[in-house]
Amino acid sequence: MDRKRAAAERAIGMVRDGMIVGLGTGSTSAHAIELLGRRVAEGLSIRGVPTSLGTEQLAIKAGIPLTSLDEVERVDLTIDGADEVDPHLDLIKGMGGALLREKIVAFASEEEVIIVDDSKLVQVLGTKSPLPVEVLPFGHLRTARALETLGCKAVLKGGARPFVTDNGNLVYECRFKSIDEPERIEAEMHLIPGVVECGLFLGLATKVVIASERGIEVRSRGA
Repeated sequence: MDRKRAAAERAIGMVRDGMIVGLGTGSTSAHAIELLGRRVAEGLSIRGVPTSLGTEQLAIKAGIPLTSLDEVERVDLTIDGADEVDPHLDLIKGMGGALLREKIVAFASEEEVIIVDDSKLVQVLGTKSPLPVEVLPFGHLRTARALETLGCKAVLKGGARPFVTDNGNLVYECRFKSIDEPERIEAEMHLIPGVVECGLFLGLATKVVIASERGIEVRSRGA
């Protein structure tokens, strides 16, 4: 079985009747949405909160009833993927371009369950994946130069045909040698006018479901 799909199966086993479920964005989350749709067809009663327009369409196709973040008091559990996971369960997320909505939903969630295969595990963030940063289109070249003062190379996602987020913004992929002080980098990025959000998800994941050739492992924050 595909490792991502195996991890998704374990994660959706955590979903209970009556839950509000955050629905992540990306290829790994797509497996979870498909499998959740099957459980809904079998009688599971949930409502989903999608983290992107693409996810919304997948969820509708899968038959998952949807709601919005403004219509619920909280999200019980969100299932999403990640681009990197470190030993503290801190993450880089958002290479698919949905990082802002993903972080808003994660912040509103009681449980943030991340599904990955073992290729996403790193000792230090930023060593495999660039860090996506959503920025306003206005003055974005100047914003990129400011990002590079933090020690990265900032490349516009999509290049000559820039990727535009669901929020109408642009994404820069910031390549560091490593991000040894993620809290500092996140704080300094938020001081740059034009930066909307960055893909550092620190202290948000409560569980990470890891698929490898050895099987499935679930790591919990604080364990």
